[in-house]
Amino acid sequence: MDARNLLAEQFEANRFHLRTVAYRMLGSMSEADDAVQEGWLRLNRSDAGSIENLGGWLTTVVARVCLDMLRSRKARREESLDTSAPGSIADRAAGGDPEQEAVLADAVGLALLVVLDTLSPAERLAFVLHDTFGLPFDEIAPIVDRSPAAARQLASRARRRVQGREVAQRGDMRRQREVVDAFLAAARRSDFEALLAILAPDVVLRMDHAVAPAGAATAVRGAEEVARNAARGGARAAQPALVDGALGGVVAPLGRLLMVLYYTVRDGKIVEIEAVGDPERLSRLDLAVFSD
Repeated sequence: MDARNLLAEQFEANRFHLRTVAYRMLGSMSEADDAVQEGWLRLNRSDAGSIENLGGWLTTVVARVCLDMLRSRKARREESLDTSAPGSIADRAAGGDPEQEAVLADAVGLALLVVLDTLSPAERLAFVLHDTFGLPFDEIAPIVDRSPAAARQLASRARRRVQGREVAQRGDMRRQREVVDAFLAAARRSDFEALLAILAPDVVLRMDHAVAPAGAATAVRGAEEVARNAARGGARAAQPALVDGALGGVVAPLGRLLMVLYYTVRDGKIVEIEAVGDPERLSRLDLAVFSD
């Protein structure tokens, strides 16, 4: 076997690990594949014979590629918002198969991806490499251009965000979440009767300009109207989460935050829903995973 074939074989032996690392950092399988491919290209341009630990070298290279991609993501997202097709965020979010989206969310841990997406690129990388893959901080530090102690602090800050706050245990939050879970499940099935059973008769749905369809009212009142909206709108793709310490939901295909829903629950019924899609407001939200 010649040297090039041997190198390709060694790379393939590491591909699954590299893809997993990249996906955890980026939350997108296509971007993860791009990062891994860039790792292969850089390996081919390097003096492979001088690399003592190929697996570690490749992990470092792919991590740096991911860091660059995370840093450039904000500009790409702004461009995507500017050039997206007409229609509300709710319409776009519900455009696919909601049941398939829900299965995918459960499989990849969408709530975790959403919280990771609120971290700085350096925080996200330090947390993923250390807490998920066990890379020591003295190896993470050069990737993020920090000292090992500073890299440890990055991971610690990220960990606090990911683990959420104790507010999930406050009052009847658990019972309220059961109501919201039932609402979201009914919305995914477009089960009108089940939605009516969960909504208060005088429930109000409030939407900001980024969520409401063009020319439509920004407030919808009454259980029947709100149920119809939920059965065809973004609620079908939402997942429960803590939003600024309160009960909420996120619409975030593959971890890309598009919309946040706030729920107000009283006496086992949802009495108000607020839907927020404004990018500037979304960027300021504090999101956390429920601690079950």
